[in-house]
Amino acid sequence: MDPRTAAHALAQIADFLELNGTDRYRSRAYRTAARAVLSLATDDLRPLVRSGELQRLRGIGPATFAVLEELAETGSSGYLERLSENAPEGLLEMMRVPGLGLSKIRQLHHELGVATLQELEDASRDGRLANVRGFGPRTAEKISRGITHLRATGNAVLFPQAMVEAARFLTAVRAHPDVQRAELAGSLRRRLELARDVDLVAECTGDPAAVATSFARAPGVRQAVGAGQNQVSITYVDGARLDLFCATPEGFALALWRATGSDAHVAEVTAALAARVLRQDGEHLLDTSGSRVPMADESEIYRAAGLAWVEPELREGRGEVQVAAADALPTLIDSNAIRGVLHCHSRWSDGTATIAEMVDASRARGWSYIGITDHSESAFYAGGLSRDQIARQHDEIDLLNESSPGFRVLKGIEADILADGRVDYDAEFLDRFDYVIGSVHSRFAMDESAMTERVLRALDDPHLTILGHPTGRLLLTREPYAIDMQAVLEKAAEVGAAVELNADPHRLDMDWRYCRTAKELGVMVEIGPDAHSVNSLDNVEIGIGIARKGWLERADVLNARNANDVLAFAANRREGSRELAGKRR
Repeated sequence: MDPRTAAHALAQIADFLELNGTDRYRSRAYRTAARAVLSLATDDLRPLVRSGELQRLRGIGPATFAVLEELAETGSSGYLERLSENAPEGLLEMMRVPGLGLSKIRQLHHELGVATLQELEDASRDGRLANVRGFGPRTAEKISRGITHLRATGNAVLFPQAMVEAARFLTAVRAHPDVQRAELAGSLRRRLELARDVDLVAECTGDPAAVATSFARAPGVRQAVGAGQNQVSITYVDGARLDLFCATPEGFALALWRATGSDAHVAEVTAALAARVLRQDGEHLLDTSGSRVPMADESEIYRAAGLAWVEPELREGRGEVQVAAADALPTLIDSNAIRGVLHCHSRWSDGTATIAEMVDASRARGWSYIGITDHSESAFYAGGLSRDQIARQHDEIDLLNESSPGFRVLKGIEADILADGRVDYDAEFLDRFDYVIGSVHSRFAMDESAMTERVLRALDDPHLTILGHPTGRLLLTREPYAIDMQAVLEKAAEVGAAVELNADPHRLDMDWRYCRTAKELGVMVEIGPDAHSVNSLDNVEIGIGIARKGWLERADVLNARNANDVLAFAANRREGSRELAGKRR
């Protein structure tokens, strides 16, 4: 029994326990055990079970060990089989539908006999779902849209989840005796926000096809396409997917470039090579005489095509090849450019850490300031702060600033943009803050015209320094609300407001395509972690990847400036907007 298959069984048990309404701590114990087992570097759990070593592994308790022991000795789990008999496996897929909670799934299974995603979709369309107590037509329509969204996203997972899986695959591939090195490719190397599989390229000292085939026939594989060839597409029992490209040392650079993609980018560079009478032949690039063009790394490919080096994040077929031909690509921002963070929550509202703890963690990351932006009064659902609480919080910040030389805590607020476009709190009270992030947190169902007008009106308020997560999307969970982002960005450029690239991996909003539009319009972008804990400050690194995809440079990013410059930006925004309003009158 291999770790991946065993971990999948444990995760399924956790899912069924959740579905049955069992104590959440039992479900969590099985998920913890699944992660612990998946981290093991072995193809067979039996020796670890028999020696007792597995029982001593952190995260494994008596109940989970009993399941693992049975899996190792028999290949199956009676406990899992009993759970699956009482709750069909199709219900697990229904748990992935946005907006459909466990209690509703249990209710629909009991009242309508719905046991699969297809049956749920049928019930949402033929009217049965709308007639169930507690649902109604609007809920049925919402679930129908959720199913459509789920089918469109397929097996996609968030970037950080995919990167954890990629790290496991890389470790396994690099451990192969005939692999000299292995590198990440595909959508993850291009830093897309969602991934459906992991693409790796291996440089092999032995036969590349033999190396690829060895992984296709490894334990835990459910299906493999391409065994016997240099490239294999592998699907594992838990649904994880690996596309493995194996190459000789001489062909590694070309293989890495091709596997990185995108298809559109590769096609455009191939056309540029052809214009110079160069062609690809398997792992090699050939000139007019049929001689191989030496390629020590990917840069040689671009040089041969007459192009400047194109960073992986830009390889999307969106004009980067033409700009590379003119040697005019931007110098993309990197994490070293970030001086501080401006979208952070504390225990004052819905965060899990104190301001002092957030300060210490920010200093440890090399930043020189942090902005605390707890929720405003209207956000009662997130512990929004009253005026008295704000006054006490500001006193706390003053004391921290007095005791923290070389570091500054800024007084911010994430103020709700109300349904009519007003920013929460009155103008006099908003003057107390160093800066204001304005965000939509309610009434997502407004039509495009109304939502756009709502946000445009908010941007007219000179206190709004940064427009937070401007489309409200939650990746794989909630689609963006209807809004004209072109109009919003043009308005932000007009009034001198910044727009957020929210780096929470569930959001990554604004989308990287709009980041480039913002840059072209001269709109400043703030990369905000939307941190509700110390660890989530690291969201910034994910945001950097999206900023790079959006062609952003250091000068385009607000929090690549020091604290004084951020304060000056906020002050200029207030004064500039007031002057603009005066001219309009």
